[in-house]
Amino acid sequence: MEWVSIIPPLVAIFVVFWKKEVIMALLLAVLSAEALILLNSISDSVLLAPINAIERTISVASSPGNTRILIFSVLVGALLAYIRDSGGVTATVNWLVGKGVAKNKKQVGSLTMLTGIAVFIESNLSVLTAGIFARGLFDKFKMSRARLAYLIDSTSAPVCILILLNGWGAFVLSLLDGYALPASSASILWGSVPLNFYALITLAIVVYTIAADKVHGPMAKEEEAMSQVDTQLSSEPPTKARFMIVPLLVMVVSMVGFMLWTGNGVLADGSGSKSVLYATILATATAYFLLIGHKRFTHHKAVEIGFKGMGELLPLVTIVLMSLTLGASLKVLGTGEFVAGLVGEYLPLFLIVPMLFVAGAVMSFTTGTSWGTFAILIPIGVPLIQSLGLPPSLVVAAILGGGVFGDHCSPISDTSAVSSIAAGCDLLTHIRTQLPYALTAGGLTLIAYVIASIIMIG
Repeated sequence: MEWVSIIPPLVAIFVVFWKKEVIMALLLAVLSAEALILLNSISDSVLLAPINAIERTISVASSPGNTRILIFSVLVGALLAYIRDSGGVTATVNWLVGKGVAKNKKQVGSLTMLTGIAVFIESNLSVLTAGIFARGLFDKFKMSRARLAYLIDSTSAPVCILILLNGWGAFVLSLLDGYALPASSASILWGSVPLNFYALITLAIVVYTIAADKVHGPMAKEEEAMSQVDTQLSSEPPTKARFMIVPLLVMVVSMVGFMLWTGNGVLADGSGSKSVLYATILATATAYFLLIGHKRFTHHKAVEIGFKGMGELLPLVTIVLMSLTLGASLKVLGTGEFVAGLVGEYLPLFLIVPMLFVAGAVMSFTTGTSWGTFAILIPIGVPLIQSLGLPPSLVVAAILGGGVFGDHCSPISDTSAVSSIAAGCDLLTHIRTQLPYALTAGGLTLIAYVIASIIMIG
């Protein structure tokens, strides 16, 4: 399909910035992708595009991994509703402030970032835990939810791709293991950590944002608007901090247990999608029984609150489903392969690694998936290592960093949608306010890879 394969993501991005409507943008992108697939077919009519789009959505939803993501996203709404309407959020905030742990904006930001780092075993769990934990604190200190979404999104993926003792590391290792490389896959992957300039620079900018308590660009406007609002921590008066803390602890601890269980005792081999779903179900059940046991709510009231919370997240869950559907359609179209092909074999050696970073960013931005980017670009980058003698860890680091960079900028990324869910922030507001920070980190990273390539390759 060549160049026409990039039309659907361009349609999505154009509609997002024109109409400010993500669901419509994703729907039109899926329809255009299915129409292009049918145009390439001899037997079927392009008029079947809507039918094919429906069937593609059903196919995506029938995937066990995708279904787990969708159920997890819905259940988060019930969990959030329980800890919010129980008064647990307000009680936890008051307790932290009273203990002097969260006395000012810098401490709140640091606490949020450290929470995201501590839960490095799965990116969705990282943003979810940090986002739920910090919502009330951000409201109390009149910090915008856009800043919270930025902090958790720009902490989770970089940390997961740097620490690597998780599903991210296992996935990349599985991609590298099929090649004859000059060193072991594990040593090459660990060697990529100090060379993953995008992840390191992004975390440095997050630290600067927290330490200096300064925000820039569109986020500054969000902060200014937030400072003029009389924020309420919760619709309920403070009760017991355990109504919030216990379910979150259950979720984090059980996540580790489920990762070990699904990985047969090896944390990195565990299933992230299974573990985060099981942990969320257990945390939601814990919150429910806490409230029932302490006679905070009746059974019928708790069920009503839970379903109301799930209903509040249905628009974002729809975005997640449509993002997954678009990704499946683009895979059939070959969008990723086309973008990867833009990296020519005739570039000067010192420009190949920077161009792999750019290709990874463009691919991740247009497809909305960093893992899909890794799966396509690593089979392209590794032969370049073998044939041109490029530093393996540098090449891998550029691909991984490019995938995360594009994901941070993309309005059709399911990771961005989950971050918005966790922070309670509008998806487009999150992308718009995070974009200047991501582009700054991306620009500095590109320069760093040019310099590193000149030094290491010559």
